[in-house]
Amino acid sequence: MLTEISGKQIAVSDTLIPTDSIEAFVAPYRNRINEILDSTIAYAPKDITKNDGILNTTAGNLMADAVLELAGPIFKSRTGSSLNFVLLNHGGIRSIISAGNVSARTAYEIMPFENTIVVVGLKGDAILEMVDYLIKAKRPHPLAGIQIILNKDDTINTIKIQGENFDKNKTYYVGTSNYLVNGGDRMDFFKNKLTFTETDYLIRNIMIDYFTKKDTIAPITDDRFIKLDY
Repeated sequence: MLTEISGKQIAVSDTLIPTDSIEAFVAPYRNRINEILDSTIAYAPKDITKNDGILNTTAGNLMADAVLELAGPIFKSRTGSSLNFVLLNHGGIRSIISAGNVSARTAYEIMPFENTIVVVGLKGDAILEMVDYLIKAKRPHPLAGIQIILNKDDTINTIKIQGENFDKNKTYYVGTSNYLVNGGDRMDFFKNKLTFTETDYLIRNIMIDYFTKKDTIAPITDDRFIKLDY
């Protein structure tokens, strides 16, 4: 008759002695995973980092551009609407992409989290809250599909979305991560969302698919988010 169950926590560390039979069982699976992760799927002529620009960077532009290009068609097919622009967070980029061969493991290194892309509908006043957040943050949060030009005194000079002047009365569809839309990085303007669409597309998988599609990746810093010096 069972009268008691007890247990204890065993820390996993390199002090544990491997069991040969388990190692032999796991080895072919581990080798196959490493083979897939380390296969070259693209090439980077130069280092791609999140620290090579003031308000936009090569790594941030790469990630946001990839999301806009690959998540946009999914959102379009599910809703009939177009994805207008993308906003991610600077802190979500966890590694550089070194010059040379790029693999799926590279995507795991720059995006180790299981975040998916969601699309929210925001009215113009919420977009202005977002721009105000970006001005105060003074960080190069990844953007694509939107251009924000600031005057020297941090006032707004220009906002364009998909090349057109910003319209406060319009609803815009913004691609972002499920982490941010749930309060991450205090992006509270997402609380005012009118619609919510989950794409079920992991950002990491977007990066892998984008690398495979592009072959050579050479993002640049540009004028998508800048501050005038006059």
